[in-house]
Amino acid sequence: MKNVSVIVLLVSLFVSCGDNVTNKTVTNKILSDEVDPFIGTGGHGHTYPGATVPFGMLQVSPINGISSWDWCSGYHYSDSIAVGFSHLSLSGTGIGDLADILFMPINKEVDLSVYPKSRDSITYRSKYSHDNETAKPGYYQLFLEDHDVNVELTTAKRTAYHKYTFKEGDKQSVVVDLGFSLNWDKTVETILEVEDEYTITGYRHSKGWAPNQKVFFVAKFSKPITGKNVFSDGVEIEGNFAKGAKTALQLFFNDSDSTELLAKVALSSVSIENAKGNLETSGFEFETVKTAASNTWNNALKSIEVESSVDSLETIFYTAMYHAQVAPVTFSDANGEFRMENDSIATAKDFTAYSTLSLWDTFRAEQPLLTLIAPDNVSDIINSMLTYYETKKILPVWTLYANETNTMTGYHSIPVIVEAYLKGIRGFDAEKAFEAMKNTMMQDERGLKYYKEFGYIPYTSIDESVTITLEYAYDDWCVAQMAKALGKTEDYEFFMKRSKAFEHVFDNQTGFMRGKSEDGTSWNEPFDPKYSNHRVQTDYTEGNAWQHSWFVPHAVKELAELHGGEDVFTSRLEQLFTESSEITGTHTSADISGLIGQYAHGNEPSHHIAYMFNDANKPWRTQYWVRHILDTQYNTTPNGLSGNEDCGQMSAWYVFSSIGLYPMNPASAEYEIGSPIFDKTTLNLPNGKTFTIKAEHVSDKNIYIQSATLNGEEFNQTSISHQAILEGGTLHFVMGPNPNKNWGIKK
Repeated sequence: MKNVSVIVLLVSLFVSCGDNVTNKTVTNKILSDEVDPFIGTGGHGHTYPGATVPFGMLQVSPINGISSWDWCSGYHYSDSIAVGFSHLSLSGTGIGDLADILFMPINKEVDLSVYPKSRDSITYRSKYSHDNETAKPGYYQLFLEDHDVNVELTTAKRTAYHKYTFKEGDKQSVVVDLGFSLNWDKTVETILEVEDEYTITGYRHSKGWAPNQKVFFVAKFSKPITGKNVFSDGVEIEGNFAKGAKTALQLFFNDSDSTELLAKVALSSVSIENAKGNLETSGFEFETVKTAASNTWNNALKSIEVESSVDSLETIFYTAMYHAQVAPVTFSDANGEFRMENDSIATAKDFTAYSTLSLWDTFRAEQPLLTLIAPDNVSDIINSMLTYYETKKILPVWTLYANETNTMTGYHSIPVIVEAYLKGIRGFDAEKAFEAMKNTMMQDERGLKYYKEFGYIPYTSIDESVTITLEYAYDDWCVAQMAKALGKTEDYEFFMKRSKAFEHVFDNQTGFMRGKSEDGTSWNEPFDPKYSNHRVQTDYTEGNAWQHSWFVPHAVKELAELHGGEDVFTSRLEQLFTESSEITGTHTSADISGLIGQYAHGNEPSHHIAYMFNDANKPWRTQYWVRHILDTQYNTTPNGLSGNEDCGQMSAWYVFSSIGLYPMNPASAEYEIGSPIFDKTTLNLPNGKTFTIKAEHVSDKNIYIQSATLNGEEFNQTSISHQAILEGGTLHFVMGPNPNKNWGIKK
């Protein structure tokens, strides 16, 4: 009996130690090591591999020097030529801009008098190999073969750090080219000045996707400048100051004391003085800043911790978490100031102003994810939008460097604001926000004049009429929910009535949303649901009728009724995924990618669709198709995204869906249940509580929910509220290989 007791005690100790080791492994895991920033830099992902910190002001990254769609971020993995390293980059957009303030370390004197007509004539370009290239959160390294220079980059929130290691005995030089531009961008005026033997400053004004972009910078070097060649519009000039449409300079440094040259750079939208105020005051402690950036990322990634026996799933997940936190970007300076589109200077008081607000994309999953992992940032984003609203009394559509680009359809600042308020985020003026939403939806721009007149937008009035009608209907529903929350009954009833606009463009004969004429009865003919025409002479935005006919996230049951009931509705949903993937037309949208049938995961309008089965009493089909999308549309290669990353949306879809949740209707403050792929997920919530999702028996075959409990009680529903998650607890799924067609069914 005594021996048995000893054995039991030893077994208990072993199990206990095993548990402690497991917990320690998860808790102390360096999650930033799991991230691969090269995912998405190939294909049509349009991401960049360079160094940044969560929501940082700077994105210091390599530039290939090609103006083409797949080089929207300035870099594409298929390339092997670098022309420099810039300080502003776009993450996964479908339009190219930025790449401002280009630095390039070189080992020879070059002629900057002739502005190159193509990349081949850029005198300071260099070949490189991916074999000598490294990217980690907050750090980037590249060896420039033509110059024998190893480049390392890291960054703090508002200061970028460069470390150049030259070959011993080589000339040490840096080219700074403010005239360089990519894609839509074109310089209007630039200024460069050598202020002292360690410091240069400058200014770059350009017009492009951001129509009025003004960037001021300061750079300090670790060594004194021993020589310089200064150019203005192709003319070499004497002195320390150059001004022109295109200015550039080449700096030379002493190469006798060390092979290393370090630099730190800060930017501002306001002034050179503000850039100096943004510059870190310490020295050139590159390794210290690199370590701090890695630690910052590790903490940001720990907000959601996942456990799986499949390493590649964790790599995809944590890279997705990384990409979901590189944008929006900090825009206000250390003193709170930032430039508005009309050149007035605003001041962010008690908040950080953000820019790069890709709202048509990010309202769907990126912004909802931030409500869980970074709610304070959400408040700041909303305060930023309310500041931008003051310029024209219209909420932002797509804000780039505080410029309204009016890119894409709808006014999706609105669901972002409403979602935040209904989830209990209160760091903004709710009454002011409601006024901004109401005024935005009652003005006449961007098709609202016709929407108010007809109750929908006739296809004879403007292009993309169907998509715009559906998105305005959703925006109206969101305004109605905010009105209800604030006790504004009349406004609630008005906007709820308008939110049914989708009914006007539904054709029950074909089952599609279609372009309708002003007479209210005739449709746009001829009709082909697979037909796509990119952005002009079309009823749909970057897609076709198959992809856009499902955007009624606020009224799925009503949409099913329009189709003739749940069975017809789900049958057509199935057909979406199983129809041939042919896209017809001569000017089809390149954004239609990641096709599963006619479902296009590579573009945002499709992202909610798989979850609609839940509201039509076939949740096992949501589980099936969500898992199929997770398995086929993401991988660990540079081509690991099936479409544009779009400032975090493509990745946020993966983050949510992989843990078993998705905000199909973000402003409902609820999450749909899908099919979790991780054994265990721990949400470390900002309020200090944890919410755990366990998927017992989950595997590549066991994709269906058999049963579920929430905090030990039976859980038999296909959605869960944000509030329930914030309260903490455990959602436990039992998974199996066959669907349980009784689970989650609404009687």
